[in-house]
Amino acid sequence: MSDKVYNVLFLCTHNSARSIMAEALLNTIGRGRFRAYSAGSQPGGKVNPFAIEKASAIGYPIGNLRSKSWDEFALPNAPQMDFIITVCDNAAGEVCPIWPGQPISAHWGFADPASVVGSDDVKRAAFDKIFRQISTRISIFANMPLEKLEKAAIHRELKIIGENPVSPA
Repeated sequence: MSDKVYNVLFLCTHNSARSIMAEALLNTIGRGRFRAYSAGSQPGGKVNPFAIEKASAIGYPIGNLRSKSWDEFALPNAPQMDFIITVCDNAAGEVCPIWPGQPISAHWGFADPASVVGSDDVKRAAFDKIFRQISTRISIFANMPLEKLEKAAIHRELKIIGENPVSPA
């Protein structure tokens, strides 16, 4: 098994919910194989409190979470990404910066739990649902034998993960 640590950047428009939860999940369940980050094309400036709740529930240090621009990761001193994964439809259609090192990219679309209107219980249920869906895809990704696959095969598998429907439950 390789000792390589893979850098993964999760992108969403506002970097306040889905990309934040993906960052926390992969850093937690990736067992040290991954260093996950998140960013947005138009960061909202704050992390959604329900996303913070989900990250905290899995033991992720919430002090690490902040809404930030993807421009930070296009700077010369930024970590070089191995993977770029968009998690919302808006970010998938946007023109992304040119990422150094030609990382493998994929789109895993998820509904926006932050757009749900209602009581805190209704909003929390929406975040629970999306968190489970993100967790399912990240678990598949985190268990891929990346060190044994060629770049084209990894790219194909990442796209398949994003194309497979996630359970509505």
